[in-house]
Amino acid sequence: MATVGSAYLPGLASRISDVPDSPRHSAIVRTTHWINTLSFFGLLVSGFAILLAHPRFYWGEAGGMGTPSILDLPLPFMKGGPSGWGRNLHFLSAWVCVLNGSLYLLSGLLTRHFRSNLVPAKADLTWRSVSRVAWNHLRLKRPGVENYNVLQKLAYLGVVFILFPLLLWTGFAMSPAIVSVFPGLVTGLGGQESARTLHFFVADFLVLFFVVHIAMVCLAGFWNRVRSMIVGQSAAREGVHT
Repeated sequence: MATVGSAYLPGLASRISDVPDSPRHSAIVRTTHWINTLSFFGLLVSGFAILLAHPRFYWGEAGGMGTPSILDLPLPFMKGGPSGWGRNLHFLSAWVCVLNGSLYLLSGLLTRHFRSNLVPAKADLTWRSVSRVAWNHLRLKRPGVENYNVLQKLAYLGVVFILFPLLLWTGFAMSPAIVSVFPGLVTGLGGQESARTLHFFVADFLVLFFVVHIAMVCLAGFWNRVRSMIVGQSAAREGVHT
């Protein structure tokens, strides 16, 4: 418990101490979070290595040198290069992400984690509430220790139920082995080159989310938030002066 200055002893300064909160994250959420972090970095590094082999994007079933592209990145072509180990690491990281994400999704549904912690209340979805939270973010106002605000909840739901499924769908659509069994994965996207282009843009959105996520963690107190994601509890710095 925190030691504070007594009202009966004027002049006694309070001592600031760490007060453990109630568990903020369950063990399954913490475990899947860190496994997903490792797999995400594996996907990011290996994806960039693969990109260097051909930093152009097309639409349709086929594309390559000499065919019109819809996006040319200002990166050097590195034919061969790191794409060999990159593809192996990408494949491994993708399956770790699938298995880990499936465990997190199943646990979240069974324990009502999504409904209890991520689904916004109707009152939070009003324009006044959303604009107030957005304005606080723009002012870089330090968030409190309360539950996620409405923008955080919507962002997490978008990542879990939209971006990551799209990333996996478009990734599987580029796998000849998987497409040979499930051809609808690629035909539903308009072709393998369309899948590759969509995969790139979805990955960009996830990287953007990651950058904003880290910025918000730093703003809220980096070590305290990291601690809560490791041991399940955060330490609130409290102090009351007489």
